[in-house]
Amino acid sequence: MKKLLFASFALALILVQSSCVSTKKIKYFQGADSLYAQAQAIQQMYEMRIKPADQIYVRVHCDEPELLEIFSNEVTLGMGQRQTSSSSSLNSSLGSVYGYTITNDGKVILPALGDIYVAGMTTEECARAIENRIIERNLIQNPEVTVKFLNARVTIIGAVHSPKVVSLTSERNTVLDVLAQSGDLDDTGLPQKIKLFRENNGERMMYDLDLTDVAIFESPAYYLQQNDLIYVEFNKSKNIKKSSFYTFLGAGSSILALVSSIVALVFTLKRNN
Repeated sequence: MKKLLFASFALALILVQSSCVSTKKIKYFQGADSLYAQAQAIQQMYEMRIKPADQIYVRVHCDEPELLEIFSNEVTLGMGQRQTSSSSSLNSSLGSVYGYTITNDGKVILPALGDIYVAGMTTEECARAIENRIIERNLIQNPEVTVKFLNARVTIIGAVHSPKVVSLTSERNTVLDVLAQSGDLDDTGLPQKIKLFRENNGERMMYDLDLTDVAIFESPAYYLQQNDLIYVEFNKSKNIKKSSFYTFLGAGSSILALVSSIVALVFTLKRNN
């Protein structure tokens, strides 16, 4: 009877402990209280760079339309038809335009301007390069060019509630933004085991991210680039946790503890009698 009692208590203890997870393994941004007791400078590394196969939206504006016949007062390049300042207001949404695709050798080909090498540039740098080409060809004296991404997106898969492809609505996006849009990690996700894959200059790089470490804010992968792939690793017990047997063990641990207590009580009463 004593052996049975000891075995029952031991099994109950193991089951209870297996259902508990240390907060050190799941608490995000550990060390933030001390590190950010005083304000810290933010490293501005969030600008996305243009890559082959990207689509960009290009808008040219000019206050002196008489200098150029090929362009109207305001032109949106990449439209199905030429847009004047009055008609462009009807198509101000980026969803109503199609963009120019960057070629495999990193160039954008624009009407009246030819091809311009823009790979590796920010949208601001690309806009200045287009302005310079317009000026070089004496098309407009003081052009104002705006460039934006049209198809920037990242993919998140693995142990999250909603794996998906996320469209980037700005150029300042963090890995936390995308995790939030995917519903955060699910119960099988490992916050210390997040991998980010990035393509850059024809090479694929991998970064390891740890949500439990406040140092994530300093990672070069904290700010996202278009076409990044985020993978959240599963806990090794994923398959067990999804099984009916694991459900039985989880619910049965408390029942077994109760049974053990009853057995101990019965054993004590018998011994006293």
